[in-house]
Amino acid sequence: MNTQSKTFIVSLGGSVLCPEVIDEPFLKEFRNFILSQIKKGYKFIIITGGGKICRNYQNAARAIAQTSNNDLDWLGIETTRLNGLLLKIIFGKKAHPKLLDKRNQIRTFGHYSIIVGCGWEPGWSTDFDAVQTAVDFKVKTIVNLGKPHYVYTANPDKDKTARRIDKITWQDYLKIIPNKWTPGLSTPFDPIASRLAQQNNITVIVADGRNLVNFQKIISGEKFKGTTIQDKNLNSKIINDLGI
Repeated sequence: MNTQSKTFIVSLGGSVLCPEVIDEPFLKEFRNFILSQIKKGYKFIIITGGGKICRNYQNAARAIAQTSNNDLDWLGIETTRLNGLLLKIIFGKKAHPKLLDKRNQIRTFGHYSIIVGCGWEPGWSTDFDAVQTAVDFKVKTIVNLGKPHYVYTANPDKDKTARRIDKITWQDYLKIIPNKWTPGLSTPFDPIASRLAQQNNITVIVADGRNLVNFQKIISGEKFKGTTIQDKNLNSKIINDLGI
């Protein structure tokens, strides 16, 4: 197994870290899980999202004053930074001492096993930062651990007829999500990041961020619960049935 295949880039949703308040029991479990994987020789770059806290700040700003998308994105970036700092601190000496808050801020792991990153520029979500990092570190798969367990044909919270998708191409995925990025957009993987992943032939796995047993299966190459998005002819029956 080469170095790249033992390196995992994780886009970790802020809603996983902090659904309403900071989930300390989950963070302890997540920390122990990652540390156990490091002992097996794996390395992780974890890019943290903003989640509900981010949207709360953005909604407050919108309610009080006229705001620009740029301003709202910066609010979001700062919440991802806070989440990132929390993760970096709890991983202690196993994590690189710098926070990856700018592209190429960190170029190698050095003698560390974990790099923690956050948002760094307006105009997209931290999904895009995860893809840029995958390109820079020559890693071909991103594990997107968030609230949705799968990609669905529609929002399952609003549409009871929504069907889960196990495999989908980037071309088809881009047809079922919004075309443009707006601050606070909630979608399994943002459109700007998706186009960059498609251009660089990067695979994204969308899975339940709180199911660490499932995450273990992803790492081990076993059958897992989640959606694989990649630029191959996957012949998705659901997408074909929908005529997309």
